[in-house]
Amino acid sequence: MSIPVERILDIAPNTARDAAVAGQIDLPRSVTILDNARYPDLSFSVFWLKVEVTTDIARATMRFGAGIRDSRRKRASSKKAAWCGSWLVLIALGMSLASVRANTQTGEPTAGLINRSAIVYSRSSDKVYAVDKAHGAVSIANATGTAKHVKVGSEPEAIAVNEQTEAVYVVNSGDRSVSVIDGKSDTVIATVATAARPYAIAIDESANKVYVSNTFSNMLTVIDGGTNLASNLKTGSADAIVVDAKRKRVYLLGYESNSLTVLNSETSAITKMPAGGMHLWATVQVGKVLYVTHVQDANVAAIDVETGIVRTIPTGAMPCSLAVNADTNEVYVANYGDGSVTVIDGRRGTAIGTVAVGKHPQAIAVDPTEGVVYVANTQESTVSVIDVLTRRVVKTLNAGEHPYAIAVNTTAHTVHVANLSLMSSTVLGNQ
Repeated sequence: MSIPVERILDIAPNTARDAAVAGQIDLPRSVTILDNARYPDLSFSVFWLKVEVTTDIARATMRFGAGIRDSRRKRASSKKAAWCGSWLVLIALGMSLASVRANTQTGEPTAGLINRSAIVYSRSSDKVYAVDKAHGAVSIANATGTAKHVKVGSEPEAIAVNEQTEAVYVVNSGDRSVSVIDGKSDTVIATVATAARPYAIAIDESANKVYVSNTFSNMLTVIDGGTNLASNLKTGSADAIVVDAKRKRVYLLGYESNSLTVLNSETSAITKMPAGGMHLWATVQVGKVLYVTHVQDANVAAIDVETGIVRTIPTGAMPCSLAVNADTNEVYVANYGDGSVTVIDGRRGTAIGTVAVGKHPQAIAVDPTEGVVYVANTQESTVSVIDVLTRRVVKTLNAGEHPYAIAVNTTAHTVHVANLSLMSSTVLGNQ
């Protein structure tokens, strides 16, 4: 089973000593087993190898050591378990730069999941919300730059805001819950249990419903925004969620599928929609077109959600993140594998340009008023600033250690990134 690893916070060890540390890390996604005689000191160039692992490893969160021992015991009876014959364990990097590293205060390794919704901007409150995983909190920065911390659950993962109610929903992967923050008072007003370890989140503002996927679970948690009561639907596993309020639909994207699961938000009926290929990862909707990246095939599927017709648009290697400029109807695709951004004309459905950026871009955001696109280059620890008219990088900003998520305050025109280093965040200011 081939599984993406953007959701893993910790990076592959380069040495045998680091491999021993990796044995302490929870495994939310997949591992690569490599022979250390052939790879004594691996570089980032091997991190996006596609990997097959035993179903025992893939189907549940477990310790590395336990997973490896399981595989070795079953090696004789399982063809897939043959991948586990070596002793050096690497986290398969896929979309993410994640790193096994020590906490500067305690010397203990940090671990967990990561999500590109770890930092978001709310227009209604004019605030930026960022997860603070190290402290089980959310950092809230207002328009003046003043920040406060609000305690939430364990290992906050992702954030979504209902712009109509100003309610802020925080996915806590560590204790299987969602914290509800009042955006006016910046206080937690409710904690809602989820079906399993939550990951992706999306909001239907018109119906005041919140949809939360659960890692290694086929259950989707649905929260009533008015009562904060939750129910669970059996929809299958989802790595990303898009709400189409106009059509009363919720699109669920799974990496290991070649189709989208379509949930009718009124009747809870479930149908499938072809996605044009396997290994789906990022998705964004513009009108009746749903854009979905195909990581393996280096392209984006433009799906007409009314007709089901799929148009395939070539991109760079490993497209992993999408952003839309509503003013120009252009879609920007961050290509992790070759350090580029593909520009798509949304009207014609064709690629119209490619911009070289930094190493392993993983997140992308647009400030349409300023006419710029911001690209978080995770391995390079920078943010590239692209002029939308010239399609050239006009500035490269230092962005803290390994930025993996990005948000733009489109009122103050400040840029904010979430960093892998101790799960902190960095304000890059007005650019």
